Amino acid sequence: MTPPPAAAARLDSAPLPLPDKKPIARTAPARADRPFRGIALILASTVFLGASDVTAKYLSATLPSIEIAWVRFLVFALIMVPAMLPGSPLYALRTERPGLQLMRGVALVSSSVFFISGLRFLPIAEASATGFVAPLFVTALSIFFLGERVGVRRWLATAVGLIGVLIILRPGTAAFHPAAFFPIVSALAWACTLIMTRMMSGGEHAITTMTYSSITGVCILSALVPFVWVTPSWNDILFGIFIGVASTAGQWIVVLAFRYADASVLAPFSYIQLLWVSILGFVVFGEVPDIWTVGGAIFIVASGLYTAHRERVRRSQLSVQAEPSPNA
Repeated sequence: MTPPPAAAARLDSAPLPLPDKKPIARTAPARADRPFRGIALILASTVFLGASDVTAKYLSATLPSIEIAWVRFLVFALIMVPAMLPGSPLYALRTERPGLQLMRGVALVSSSVFFISGLRFLPIAEASATGFVAPLFVTALSIFFLGERVGVRRWLATAVGLIGVLIILRPGTAAFHPAAFFPIVSALAWACTLIMTRMMSGGEHAITTMTYSSITGVCILSALVPFVWVTPSWNDILFGIFIGVASTAGQWIVVLAFRYADASVLAPFSYIQLLWVSILGFVVFGEVPDIWTVGGAIFIVASGLYTAHRERVRRSQLSVQAEPSPNA
């Protein structure tokens, strides 16, 4: 339900140079200005996002995943209401890419629903670790949709991450659960969300994208929720509201964090979310990650960190190539 912030920020905050470079030039200094503030913010975001995931797993025992996601997006939409009102200083429904905004919203909803569905059957540490493979899907999808060239080292990092997934899931053994595919499909949907975010970068404001995502999510899930409706208790409603507030706050804090530091600096700290969900999973559900989950998570985290490092190197090389020679 709450995909890795590092992957999102890599695409949002570090787009390849485009013909119109003014947005990049305007935002780059802010990202590098206060790295310690960015680190503090990303650490705070992992608390909110981890708590949201654990609460979603708790509710999945009594409510359908579609209903939990509906409450989450309903709260999300209510928070974004000021951006939907004409005349409001925050009004953000003007967009040049309405079709792409709606497609992104569909992908985001799919990611949430599949992740919550997996939480119902899987230990939260296992589901969360598997969900962190989204950057690997982004690497592959960027070739087809963004025209990027992926080098051998990034492909090797992707292979290492996939090995980590296989270690966690152990297909073909008695430990394998078919629901393990849910976090993988969720990660794929989240990767599609990031790719579409990248396609709109430089032309769409973040608040516009968030507003359209909330509207799309509420509309789709409102059409589906009557077919699976289970009357929630007051406790369920309160927990559902908490999920919406915590996940929205967590994602917004991520946006703020990447104004102060680069993705390659913050990426290692975003994986602290795995630690929080493991601790909360033990406290709330008595779940202890087994050696396979820990070992696979190490592979996935190492793969993600190396991919972030290669992205930083690639951006540095591109910026050097773009600078005019002093001897020209």
